Amino acid sequence: MAFPESFLQELKMRNDITEIVSSYVSLKRRGRNMVGLCPFHGEKTPSFNIYTENGSFYCFGCGVGGDVISFIMKIENLDYVEAVKYLAQRAGMEVPENSYDDSMNRLRTRVFEANREAARFYNSALNSPIGAKGLEYFHGRALSDRTIRRFGLGFADDDWTSLCRHLHSKGFKDSEIVAANLGVKRRNGNGIYDRFTNRVMFPIIDLRGNVIAFGGRIMTNEKPKYLNTSDTPVFKKSANLFSLNNAKNSGSRTLILCEGYMDVISVNQAGFANAVATLGTALTSEQALLMKRYADEVIICYDADEAGQKATARAIPILRSAGLLIKVLTIPNGKDPDEFIRANGDDGPAAFKAVIEKSGNDVEYRLLKLKQNYNIETTEGKVAYLEAASKVVASISSPIERDVYSSKICNELGIDKNAFTQQIVNISKRQNRETAGKQLRKIQTDLSGRNDKINTEHYKKPRSSSAEEALVVYLINNPDSAEEISKSVNPEQFQNSLIRHYFKYFLTRIKSGLEPLTNVTADFTQDEASKLYEMLSQYIKAASTEEAMREYIKVINEESEKLSHEDIESMSADELKTYIDKIRKSKK
Repeated sequence: MAFPESFLQELKMRNDITEIVSSYVSLKRRGRNMVGLCPFHGEKTPSFNIYTENGSFYCFGCGVGGDVISFIMKIENLDYVEAVKYLAQRAGMEVPENSYDDSMNRLRTRVFEANREAARFYNSALNSPIGAKGLEYFHGRALSDRTIRRFGLGFADDDWTSLCRHLHSKGFKDSEIVAANLGVKRRNGNGIYDRFTNRVMFPIIDLRGNVIAFGGRIMTNEKPKYLNTSDTPVFKKSANLFSLNNAKNSGSRTLILCEGYMDVISVNQAGFANAVATLGTALTSEQALLMKRYADEVIICYDADEAGQKATARAIPILRSAGLLIKVLTIPNGKDPDEFIRANGDDGPAAFKAVIEKSGNDVEYRLLKLKQNYNIETTEGKVAYLEAASKVVASISSPIERDVYSSKICNELGIDKNAFTQQIVNISKRQNRETAGKQLRKIQTDLSGRNDKINTEHYKKPRSSSAEEALVVYLINNPDSAEEISKSVNPEQFQNSLIRHYFKYFLTRIKSGLEPLTNVTADFTQDEASKLYEMLSQYIKAASTEEAMREYIKVINEESEKLSHEDIESMSADELKTYIDKIRKSKK
């Protein structure tokens, strides 16, 4: 069963979508709507719209849409029931008990509880004779007992079943342990065994203080060096960051992005609580957008080896797209942050602070790396460097910043700035043509609907699908028209199965006296709901009059009477003649 309709309506009324979204996104009024930069993908031009009249949002950039509940689900990484409870608590409302199927919510709760119990178990093992070599490893990496306690570090022994046995003793079922990825099913199907063995353990904690996953590091040179929790009902690698729970309370709007757990902990111990790291994966746009919520600037602090440099080059455009300022920290002698701080002993924190203060921004970093690839003492090397550097400068959107770097490069190499500037202009023009071409192709593809993965049938029958979509929007916005519409057209006449599904759903709700959009988030998948809110955004003006409604119905009736190629091929000569006469009469 779903939540009561009256409860959901009051919940949305008390949680105004504009007020909720504005705590995450800077919004500006545009006509009757509010617009801002989308929190779900990186963009420079606002395409995220709030429609105050029906309490919905839609982003024309990434195609995500919904109501206040689905917004909280996505921004806070919650399931439906958790999002409803979150908003109810915010509004001081009691959540009706036994009114919904909360099986997934119960599983998530059990996974949280299993993770918390596992963290205690690992930490207890670290501080027992069993974990002596784990504790020795951490002390060997210069971590204090205070730091070990603060991060809740632990140890997984080599028993292969000790954690599973412990969790069983606490009442956890095999299915719950496997769902948390703390245990793995045996191939023969006979029981489970521990996922992590003979490793030092790093609990990963979310912004609400829940243990959501673990990273385990082996203490030898065996591979894999790190083993991480796979995605679970409470954890998604690409959407979380290690130690963000500490960094968000550091009082700084700058984050230090490190490569791994030990770097973060070492930097943190040195007095920099604003350090975070990805979780066994390369930096993702989701993580960059998450950082944007808590920072204005990110200092990339990856290892100085080739892999670290490649990771830095890959991270820069992702962070820029999220609207973050970027600096790149270069550690002397090719050391990683942990190694550098330890090598400097008591002076480690001060030495690391000095390196941070000397760090340049991402443009300076890229130009420095380019210069190392060319011998600028030769004519050929100088030309090659300038051509490469012009591409970097051309990628800068700010004209002032572009001019500053142009002047700096030309002064350093003693060349005419006009020539370098002209090169940048040529590159920019070429890039603009390529971008315009891509945008045109995207617009053409979007209009055809050929790449629409949700509404897959639109491009096959665009005329009927467009009319059907517009009629559904009209029905939602004009519930009192339901009786007239249902007399003029029936669901079976809809050529598009997705839109037919929408039509049946809203017609049934309206005839039952229910508000059309109240339960969309619960009754449709996220993709289906987003497609619906896209339709509401696109047809909100076109589908507003009774005359328009009758035109949509007329098109649907006409299209539904058309026969397929197979039908026509199976007709007799007389049947075909009758059909053609009917079409001719309808056009008069």
